[in-house]
Amino acid sequence: MIAPYIDLTVHHAPRGLSDRVALGFTKSLRWIADTFFAERYGHRAVVLETVAAVPGMVGATLNHLKCLRRMCDDRGWIKTLMDEAENERMHLMTFVAVCKPTWYERAVILGAQWVFYLAFFALYLISAKTAHRVVGYFEEEAVISYTHYLAEIDEGRSQNVPAPDIAKRYWGLAEDATLRDVVLVVRADEAHHRDVNHGYANELAGLPPCEVAPCPPHQALEPVWKQAA
Repeated sequence: MIAPYIDLTVHHAPRGLSDRVALGFTKSLRWIADTFFAERYGHRAVVLETVAAVPGMVGATLNHLKCLRRMCDDRGWIKTLMDEAENERMHLMTFVAVCKPTWYERAVILGAQWVFYLAFFALYLISAKTAHRVVGYFEEEAVISYTHYLAEIDEGRSQNVPAPDIAKRYWGLAEDATLRDVVLVVRADEAHHRDVNHGYANELAGLPPCEVAPCPPHQALEPVWKQAA
């Protein structure tokens, strides 16, 4: 499977205060990640993918409850956001297999997840538009980070190890696939999430929709009871 082409130059120019707050918040977190991890992109991916898997679940939960209260259709938002959360979780499991995080990094993951979950939950209640814009900017930064990771691999500063089995199954990669192939499909996933979340923020702001980058095909993750049926 070959990763689809994505536009690496996509950036939503902030409009209004909420967009500027979202961009400023994202840049602050990017500075923290750059300071803490420097160019250890594999370990950075483990921590950041833990955080990245939170917004989809929060958005899906709150939209589900809103639709129950209002007795209205969700227009596909809930499944889209749940799929995003699942996809980000698979990114995490893939990079855990590659990088083997230390106990210290696992402690950072635990703390960061709880802090971010509570903060993002509150933000979504206050302004869903701002919350989706934050995720859109997060994913813009993720595309940049994975592009840098590819450069590290191509220039020999990061070892191009064999792709873990979980990644080969999930993305349908070849048996001889490498870490570089994994980073390419993960980056394409992030570009797709970038455009979906900017699109949701635009919809809530009454702005025109944006073009959405193609998402690489994934293996459907079936529950155990269905596999056994």
